[in-house]
Amino acid sequence: MTLPAISKHLKVLEKAKLIRRGKDKQWRPCALEAAPLKEASDWIGGYRQFWEESFERLDEYLREIQSQEKKKEGEEKDGK
Repeated sequence: MTLPAISKHLKVLEKAKLIRRGKDKQWRPCALEAAPLKEASDWIGGYRQFWEESFERLDEYLREIQSQEKKKEGEEKDGK
């Protein structure tokens, strides 16, 4: 990764208030701002639970459909 690319990424993180940048002579130390990350993690966590539950319901539905299809195939073979 190039130095300009790193600088650009740091500017984006700073604008999002996820890091704090300082000045020390020619150095520009950065510090992580944990509170906004915790807030984002909590928000994402709520959606994670929603999607996990949705996928579980979808899995159950697909198993039910597959079971019905197998049952129909079995009935068709027995009827012929």
